[in-house]
Amino acid sequence: MNPNWRNFLEAAGAVFDSAVPEVLNFGNAPGELQAAQAATVLIPLTHLGVIECSGDDAKSFLHNQLTSDVNHLSGEQAQHSAWCNAKGRMQASFLAWRDDEAYELAVASELLEPVLKRLQMFVLRSKVKLANLSPSQVLLGLSGSQAGDALAAANLPMPAEPLAIVATSGSQVIRLDAERVIISVPAENAGEIWRQLAAIARPAGVPAWRWLDVQAGLPLVTGATREEFVPQMADFEKIGGVSFHKGCYPGQEVVARTQYLGKVKRHLYRLISTTALQAGDDLHSPDNPDQACGKVVTAAPSPAGGFEALAVVQSNFAHDVHLGAKDGPRVEATAVNP
Repeated sequence: MNPNWRNFLEAAGAVFDSAVPEVLNFGNAPGELQAAQAATVLIPLTHLGVIECSGDDAKSFLHNQLTSDVNHLSGEQAQHSAWCNAKGRMQASFLAWRDDEAYELAVASELLEPVLKRLQMFVLRSKVKLANLSPSQVLLGLSGSQAGDALAAANLPMPAEPLAIVATSGSQVIRLDAERVIISVPAENAGEIWRQLAAIARPAGVPAWRWLDVQAGLPLVTGATREEFVPQMADFEKIGGVSFHKGCYPGQEVVARTQYLGKVKRHLYRLISTTALQAGDDLHSPDNPDQACGKVVTAAPSPAGGFEALAVVQSNFAHDVHLGAKDGPRVEATAVNP
């Protein structure tokens, strides 16, 4: 994380997690969650990092490694993607986009260095350069009905549709859905852009963004869930994160066989719980006492009180799910894509 950016955020009232460089809140966590639900919020996405892939072979290299169709990724569109191991389990999930001839991948910050190191092993003789952009590039999240007004205050455009991207003055604005955008800005410009956006949007911590991810059904692979899920278990193909028409990539045979044989028994569910949830928590059912029936992917406090999460759950046990053990606290599970 860029130290000047951290200093700026702390001066603006950001409270950082003592264990990881992640913004927890700006002094009023419950109020920020309420604002994420009903107003417009501005969030430093310190839980994400950015990998750059550049060089003459960057497109073909990523196309041969990731689950999405990188060959058809234009400069005006972003896409969800994943990198699997040989068994088809996701090692990381990304939001991918182009910056001129280079490609950028937003990934869970805790996975950035291990993913970068392992990807480097596959470069071999390809004309590809991989780099960690996090020291020089800042990601901001903006959400709410006034997102367009906030962007206009910072002289930034609102892309026309989900996953559309507009580049301007060294920054890129990526529209995630109806009311959410991610803004990628050079670190040296981040403070000024933040001040302009914050004139309309309320600053909030990363937990508010995670709650918004839960509402949107957007899973993020982290260290706690690395290599746990085939993409279809997290409904990743339903957000455009998997192409079934491209050539080989690591785990492609498993992913394709899972799709065409229809053997996916686990899917993405939203959870509501009065007990705290966190990524990696195991879920159990009394009807399946010998092993876990699911795992939490993303979790956050809820504006309504309690906690909400995304979890991969075995569908035939989703009617009776408990946290940690078959007789643990009960959680309510609802299919994201019924």
